[in-house]
Amino acid sequence: MRNGYFKLVSIQGGFGLKLIPPKDGGQDIVISEVVDHLDYCHVVYDFSMLKTNIESRKEMIMPLGTGDCPRVNESYIINISPDKMEATARFTAPSSTGDQLTMDEFVKDLKFRRIITGIQMEQIQNYFIERRYCEDFVVAKGKPAGEGRDASIEYFFNTDQHAQPTLLEDGSVDFFNLNAICHCKKDDLLAQITPEEKGETGINICGEYINSRDVKGMKHRFGHNMYLSEDGLCLYSSVDGHVALVDDQVFVSDLYMVENVDNSTGNIVFEGSVQINGNVKSNFSVSAKGNVVVNGVVEGAFIKAEGNIVIARGMNGMGKGKLEAGGNIIAKFLESVTAEAEGYIHAESVLHSQLQAGTEIEVDGKRGFITGGKVTASNKITVKTLGSEMGASTIVEVGSNPKLKDEYNELSKELVEIQKVIKSSQPIIASFAEKKAKGAKFTEEQLIYIKKLAFMVDLKKKELAEKYEKYEEIQIQLAEQRHAKVVVKGSVHPGTKIVIGDLSMVVQNTNHFCKFEKVEGNVKMTGL
Repeated sequence: MRNGYFKLVSIQGGFGLKLIPPKDGGQDIVISEVVDHLDYCHVVYDFSMLKTNIESRKEMIMPLGTGDCPRVNESYIINISPDKMEATARFTAPSSTGDQLTMDEFVKDLKFRRIITGIQMEQIQNYFIERRYCEDFVVAKGKPAGEGRDASIEYFFNTDQHAQPTLLEDGSVDFFNLNAICHCKKDDLLAQITPEEKGETGINICGEYINSRDVKGMKHRFGHNMYLSEDGLCLYSSVDGHVALVDDQVFVSDLYMVENVDNSTGNIVFEGSVQINGNVKSNFSVSAKGNVVVNGVVEGAFIKAEGNIVIARGMNGMGKGKLEAGGNIIAKFLESVTAEAEGYIHAESVLHSQLQAGTEIEVDGKRGFITGGKVTASNKITVKTLGSEMGASTIVEVGSNPKLKDEYNELSKELVEIQKVIKSSQPIIASFAEKKAKGAKFTEEQLIYIKKLAFMVDLKKKELAEKYEKYEEIQIQLAEQRHAKVVVKGSVHPGTKIVIGDLSMVVQNTNHFCKFEKVEGNVKMTGL
């Protein structure tokens, strides 16, 4: 492949312009390039004829004038990229009376232009062995800075806060082998950091060094009952217990185990997780920083956990029992219970209860019914049988989470305030830097003030980034609420009230295998 090119040549009685068309798919002669060359040589020409001859793509000599052919030496144009990382040369053929350029002259000129690094000698040599005109040659290339790598962390336990219990073949839920709690043993490796790696320094064609981007380091964030390796990269558990990841911080909780919660134990308040092998009697309370697992039955008691609540044999709250979980609630059945979970709620049956879940509620299994009471979830409610043939007042609601909206609005205000602080401080810091560059002197008090201000701005920028990340997460959650739905895998009975956001409908007839969604401003029922 060879580009088309041109040159001034002597002809009988004068001189002309020789046009050499491209070969093997090379680029056509660029008419503007020819025009610039002829103008530079002060040669008069007919533009229309020149254009016609070039577009013919034929090799020819176009007469231009009488007298001697102008003496035009081989020339070139050097183009340097804006980032000074590459230089290209485009050569123009000498006239038949002109001289060719030597490689030594060209290389010296590169250095005269301060192109001193990354000179592509092989490319240059190839050109001077076989000249190819009107073609761009890379004659110098800088070395870009290495990308580098931010530090990363790998967790060796399940960090998914939405893990679901296992459904057995007979349709029941295996409450004795749950995957909702992550157990750990003493000296278990919990997390490991791969350190940051700074990229290599680059250099442009003018010999100026280019620093690689700043890479982000990372440190383990963790609570009690853990220890670090000597190099600070590996995090281990120092006890047997439960491990969880909360807001990028690792927690390991010791396990407090009792047979029953009754007169023999009194109320329980514990910093870690609590396991109750038997039952929780009425009027007693259990409060835990971790998870609460009850292998028996809960009566009219109060249980609060910052993690998950698991009740293997279910709860009859007798109208006074209450559950509060910072994570998920899993129970065989819930009857006459008030329960609130920031995560999901899972049960095999729900009767005359008031439930509220931050994400979704699933009532499935052999029975899988919701009868009476009010059940609320942000994103989705899945149930086998909804309502009752006896007409018990049953309300299910999705698509609304007031706490999430309040948090979203509060974050919006905080982001605005942080941005105001940064914006008002930056001009002061910039003015100080400008005056310092001009040689201005400052008092010790002024220097201390500027240092404190710069430190505060850095902290505010980090806080802004963290809060904005949380802000975007909530935006995604709120967006999911717009697609909230109620899914009925069996039957829904008349009299059941379906609420989606600010819309509602009352079911008039028994329907099977259906779902309820908001469609065009109404609550619509469609088949599964």
